[in-house]
Amino acid sequence: MCSKPSSNNKVKLIIGFIFKENEFYLKAINPLTRHFGNIDFESREIPFNHTQYYQKEFGKNLKRKFISFAKLIPPEKLAKIKALTNIIEKKLSSKGDLRRINIDPGYLDLAKVVLATTKDYKHRIYLNSGIYAEVTLFYRNKSFNPWEWTYPDYRTAEYLEIFNKIRQIYAQNTKR
Repeated sequence: MCSKPSSNNKVKLIIGFIFKENEFYLKAINPLTRHFGNIDFESREIPFNHTQYYQKEFGKNLKRKFISFAKLIPPEKLAKIKALTNIIEKKLSSKGDLRRINIDPGYLDLAKVVLATTKDYKHRIYLNSGIYAEVTLFYRNKSFNPWEWTYPDYRTAEYLEIFNKIRQIYAQNTKR
């Protein structure tokens, strides 16, 4: 018997932000809510001090926030969403083309957290238009867990708590 592709369930769109100035976070939220609707989760600001990678562009004392949207999306939209967030980053950039905010979209379902990226690596899968996907966290024993390649900040108890909370919201959404 031939196997048949299963229909994809819709997933929870999540977006992470790294920024120094709140004004750019607020400016990024507007086009995102126009495209994806109401936000149903917004984390508090978290100090982002896990890497110095962004300091050259943004400076020191960076902050991180996560949001999720009430409306669920088809997972195959992730590459287009990453392209859109890249455009928003560029529009909010300084005249010298330095970004003022980093916008990282991904999605969450009951089993995993997937992030979109423009950088290829051995554990990433090409989607299209120069965008790759990475399964960053997996769900087991009533919590999300990191892989060996998971970014250091995504390994923290604080981030795992955020994604577990968003997963609870997603589970409620899918029951309706």
